[in-house]
Amino acid sequence: MNEAVTIPETQRAGDVASATPFATLGLNEVLVRAIEETGYEMPSPIQSAAIPPLLDGRDVVGQAQTGTGKTAAFALPALQRITVERQQPQILVLTPTRELAIQVAEAMQTYARYFEGFHVLPVYGGQGMDSQLRQLRRGVHAVVGTPGRIQDHIRRGTLNLKTITTVVLDEADEMLRMGFVDEVEAILSHTPAEKQVALFSATMPSAIRKIAQRHLRDPVEIAIKSKSATVSTVRQRYCQVTSRHKLDALTRILEVENFEAMLIFVRTKTLTVELAEKLEARGFSSAPLNGDMAQVLRERTVGRLKSGRIDILVATDVAARGLDVNRISHVVNYDIPYDTEAYIHRIGRTARAGRSGEAIIFVAPRERRMLRSIEKATGKTIDAMPLPSQEDIVDRRVSQFKALITSTIESQDLDSFESVIASYQQIHDADLSEIAAALAFLVQRERPLSPKLPKIPDQKFDDERSSGQKQSNRDRPARGERKSSHDRPGAVKKPEAGMERYRLAVGRDHEVLPKHIVGAIANEAGLDSENIGYIKLYDAFSTVDLPEGMPKDIFQLLRKVRVRGQQLRIELDHRTDAKVDQESTGKTKKPKKPKKPKKPKRTGEKKREKRKESA
Repeated sequence: MNEAVTIPETQRAGDVASATPFATLGLNEVLVRAIEETGYEMPSPIQSAAIPPLLDGRDVVGQAQTGTGKTAAFALPALQRITVERQQPQILVLTPTRELAIQVAEAMQTYARYFEGFHVLPVYGGQGMDSQLRQLRRGVHAVVGTPGRIQDHIRRGTLNLKTITTVVLDEADEMLRMGFVDEVEAILSHTPAEKQVALFSATMPSAIRKIAQRHLRDPVEIAIKSKSATVSTVRQRYCQVTSRHKLDALTRILEVENFEAMLIFVRTKTLTVELAEKLEARGFSSAPLNGDMAQVLRERTVGRLKSGRIDILVATDVAARGLDVNRISHVVNYDIPYDTEAYIHRIGRTARAGRSGEAIIFVAPRERRMLRSIEKATGKTIDAMPLPSQEDIVDRRVSQFKALITSTIESQDLDSFESVIASYQQIHDADLSEIAAALAFLVQRERPLSPKLPKIPDQKFDDERSSGQKQSNRDRPARGERKSSHDRPGAVKKPEAGMERYRLAVGRDHEVLPKHIVGAIANEAGLDSENIGYIKLYDAFSTVDLPEGMPKDIFQLLRKVRVRGQQLRIELDHRTDAKVDQESTGKTKKPKKPKKPKKPKRTGEKKREKRKESA
């Protein structure tokens, strides 16, 4: 009989882990060192419940939302069980999307930082096959990928799964909705009979339970009960920015935000020092706070923040635990946290003593799934935050300079300076406004009123929060139940504003369903499935509505993508409604038969006609 463990998600990690910190879960010293340096202090509920049985070789079924720390829950035990000397795939992780595949692979590489020679390979559509083939030939220990691309490698014979010892199905319900269940079953058939299997899913529909029954042996079942945690006094905003532009984006925000003191969270101890030094160089009073600092130094640094001698702390999660400073008005998540509980702890450092607070998250494009998990956990929609522009910063600096002039006039004895200026004006016959402008230049020489800013590419989420053209989540059909009109042949629906209609060379004759099309396009184009619009199935082809302005490289990639063994061969659909009706019903008007040309008249016939005319 299966063991079952149910843990409320809102139980604090410290409550669960006070008796079971990472060091006592059975993980080896190398892994514990790596995860502590990553910023983890205590295991989350799913980690506390899943790691011990996985280390014992048991199969596990875990029901937990994204953002509960499940990546570490399955990755850490799997890493501990591998043999690094064997340059063969030993861990296989299947994920529904390439974004998740990248995140899991990056996390595994981070946890295995002290495993000499360890290699993990993310495998997904939209990435050149040559690069993946080179790494597979070199030898990898873990493969993390989407079902479609994994199957491609199996068919090519470039990925042998016979050496796999651990298989993880991550976000199994998402793979079901995107139509990947058959692919998952096929992939599992290529793995050894003797292996460990871990299945994680936010929900447990019957199809997922059937997979668990077929492929897992006497699994330990773990359920993390989800409950929203509301942070009512904190305004939350996100800014989509890539890693290379984070520092410039942060600088702009520091320029225009009215903050008293700010806490900036990063993932590593090294980055606390590097970022604090870079901010100091840009004129912001800041200091690092991390676990490597002696307790005396940490207390002194926090004391400087409390007293106002510095305004910014750059900290890791561990170092900021229990930090209580009323001055902190802003929390910036420079690196998005690995789990929602860490995020709630972070933003809880502001809005102290009944005050309101501000929380800002920097989100890379592939981290948007984590953003949505945070929204679910906090019970709030997080609004997009546009980056301050050049004009915003100029206005702010000019305003601050004017305020400085006003406060100086009101608070300082300026008589001696007035006499100096009067003397200068008399000697040089200079205009007072010119003198004032020269003095302003000298004062602001190190901080020009109109600075030259490095360009940051404008990036926006392509979803309903950045476009008023999308359906609400409440009205949008589930991914596996995408609206289509294949059962009403003559029905034609025009694309919504901002969408274009494309024709695909797959249809009902190829046993294609809307969910198969959604899964293929979402994975290969990196497009969120919620932005894939109306789908209509015909016998030999289909149509799908996609956002306008598809990049050429994505378009060319999608032409080669296969669904049910058929290439999509996608192209813009320029047909008229009448033509669509004609193709969908199969009714076409028969062309008129051309008239037979008249035979040339003979000489005798011509003479007879002339006689008739003359008569």
